[in-house]
Amino acid sequence: MVKVLLLGVGRWGSNHLRVARSLPVELYVADPAADRLDLARKAGVKELRLSSDPLAFKSAVDAVVIATPAPSHFDLCKEFLGAGKDVFVEKPITLEAVDALALVELAERRGRILQVGHIFRFDTATQWLRDSIAGGEFGQLRILRGCFSGFKRPRHDTGVMFADAIHFVDLFNFILDRSPIRVSAVTEDFLSRGMEDEALIVMDYPPARAAASGSASNVTARVEAGYHLPGKYREVVVAGDRMSAICDYNVAQYKVRTFRNHHLPRPAGRFEAVEGEMHQLEFSPEEPLHTEWRAFLDSVETRQAPLADGMAGYHAVRVIEAALASARSGRRVDLKARE
Repeated sequence: MVKVLLLGVGRWGSNHLRVARSLPVELYVADPAADRLDLARKAGVKELRLSSDPLAFKSAVDAVVIATPAPSHFDLCKEFLGAGKDVFVEKPITLEAVDALALVELAERRGRILQVGHIFRFDTATQWLRDSIAGGEFGQLRILRGCFSGFKRPRHDTGVMFADAIHFVDLFNFILDRSPIRVSAVTEDFLSRGMEDEALIVMDYPPARAAASGSASNVTARVEAGYHLPGKYREVVVAGDRMSAICDYNVAQYKVRTFRNHHLPRPAGRFEAVEGEMHQLEFSPEEPLHTEWRAFLDSVETRQAPLADGMAGYHAVRVIEAALASARSGRRVDLKARE
């Protein structure tokens, strides 16, 4: 069995612990907090495989899963990749794009797997969205909108863009198979913490390669994230001129509804809004985190690049970095100019 070290058993790391205990791995756990180590102990991790030192088992394991606070990701990834270990790091891969790129290059030099925890890529509904867009089922895309909001305790290590908005930034990068060329953002710091707790990001994506030489226009995508709205929103809307879809990631199986709505031109420049049939689609209820883990273990075994590789992490960080710059300056940021 693969020997895997889990670093961090906090709010999200505890979910990693639960999933890891269901898989055929030799699990080691490191966390500086005694109560979190006790959680791992109660989950059945052997005493000799528990430590408060993140480097205690570096020479003993084959791979590491990093679920520590975001500011620690770069140093820990660099340490373990440099030691020849495969790495699965939670998002964001780093807090600066230049550091993310450095990790990608280090992984390539060392021949190591580098997977980033962009969990929505591993949802079956996401793959359906990606395939349907690529297959032209939506027609010409008009709107992408994502809402990742809800009333909850804010993360203390980053603002809401790195904590939550990055999920749907990467999701849109994935289902469109490209990155945006322009980014603008507005933010609020209602809690006066010195970091944003509400954010709206607007991204301009170029037309698909197949349509780039035609009349297709850029695709505009919006991502809203925050800690203040009552409820819990994990909703994505994809609207095209042939079909539209609403995907609710809070739902276990019946995540997607499709609509065949369209506008019919009428005389004198008028349009009629025609509401077409609606369909409810069912998807596998498998937990995406479990799928992520299995994908990582498969990559460790086969040496095939992960679905969410280091470059995916880099491009997501690059967008958030540009969004933060836009929010500070009040101006749109051209990503091409920043390459």
